[in-house]
Amino acid sequence: MKVIIVGATHAGTIAATEILKIHPETDVTIYERNNNFSFLSCGISLYLDGQVNRLEDMFYSSPEELRDLGAKVEDNHDVLQIDAVNHEVQVANMVTGKVFTDTYDKLVMATGSTPVVPPIFGIDNAKVLLCKNYQQAQEIYQASEKYHRIAIVGAGYSGTEFAEALAKTGHEVQMFQSGGQILDNYVGKQMSDSIVDMLAQHGVEIFLNHRVTGFNGDSEGNLELETAGGNYQVDAAIVTSGFVANSDLLHGQVEVEKHGFLLVNGHMQTTNPDIYAAGDCSMVRFNPTGGPAYTPLASSAVRQAVLVAHNIFHENYPYMGTQATSAIKLFGYSIATTGLTLEHALKRKINAAQVVYEGTWRPEYMPTTDALTIMLIYNRDTRRVLGAQMISKHEIAQSADAISIAIQNNNTIDDLSLVDMLFQPNFDNPFNYLNIVAQLAVDKEREAGNDSPRFTALGNQNGL
Repeated sequence: MKVIIVGATHAGTIAATEILKIHPETDVTIYERNNNFSFLSCGISLYLDGQVNRLEDMFYSSPEELRDLGAKVEDNHDVLQIDAVNHEVQVANMVTGKVFTDTYDKLVMATGSTPVVPPIFGIDNAKVLLCKNYQQAQEIYQASEKYHRIAIVGAGYSGTEFAEALAKTGHEVQMFQSGGQILDNYVGKQMSDSIVDMLAQHGVEIFLNHRVTGFNGDSEGNLELETAGGNYQVDAAIVTSGFVANSDLLHGQVEVEKHGFLLVNGHMQTTNPDIYAAGDCSMVRFNPTGGPAYTPLASSAVRQAVLVAHNIFHENYPYMGTQATSAIKLFGYSIATTGLTLEHALKRKINAAQVVYEGTWRPEYMPTTDALTIMLIYNRDTRRVLGAQMISKHEIAQSADAISIAIQNNNTIDDLSLVDMLFQPNFDNPFNYLNIVAQLAVDKEREAGNDSPRFTALGNQNGL
């Protein structure tokens, strides 16, 4: 079988590796327009604040490694067209300019995404930087070495992490967000407000409800940001306003979502049975709602790529869906999230509710402990767990993984309230904090007259 993989970031690299591991006889060709593979863009902020010494360490594979596995690797090659009917791709060698045609039996689209470039005046100013790939990461680092006042436009994960990294390295940081909260896709308004306060305490100036409408350079070399709330002068700006799928090659040949994301079935197959897609170019099933969603996370991309590698050989590996579980570290705090926030659940017309646990992660009689806040979201009609966000100086990211499993398995607040978890004072209370927050939800429903038909859960107990 001849397989062509278009793109070699996370999904493309893992798909090629897995295919050659399970079926080493496969003729695998990878076309990648850049000369570097598998760059972990989540490491850019770590490089900015010195936690990672070399940006090159953020590559976990290379063309040479894939060639050693048996792949034909063509970096600096841009796929210009795909003919899905005739199983052909037209490719340009970006070094020589030669254009040629190649054929495939199965095609894997791993083209990823591109940073959204807002259609605003001055976006092409040399002091306005984007963040996604290795080259852009180098530009951001060089700007941080040269400039002191830096604006962050957009307050998702990347923007928030950049704000922290630059504040820690002594920069004057301003963050502009068009909406009324930061990290909108990951946490609710209440936790967002806490994170805004944390950033402000470390010198980050945050402007909510400030949509940037233009960039202007003045005669003194300053960069001026135009917003409806006024104009602001900085030395440089980093735009982190989201991503758009690189799916143009297949438009009109397979079904795509209205924003351009490739639609795939439970086996990562597009509506053309010989074309598969994985990673940021596609939409996948979001388990809290059961519908499709766009989740541009490396964790999703690598899992999808493994499935593609098996399914092109008809090995029937179904996709289990995603909860979009993720976490970041800010000024010593772990912030972890999975599933839906209350706000997003209500927007989807789900009869959702939220409970909040505020306590400690282990008994207060221990020599040390840390404060912990958990927000648990659930469906009041079915009692199913829908999502959670948590924050603590203690490492609680793995607890988000536990909630992710509960969502994937359709567990209820009743299940979570009594699920078996260890107790030892070094690690937690007699009831783990995930038990406790679920018990709060059970109590809330009981008080509203919505007792569980299965059993009456124990009340809130966080110690003996």
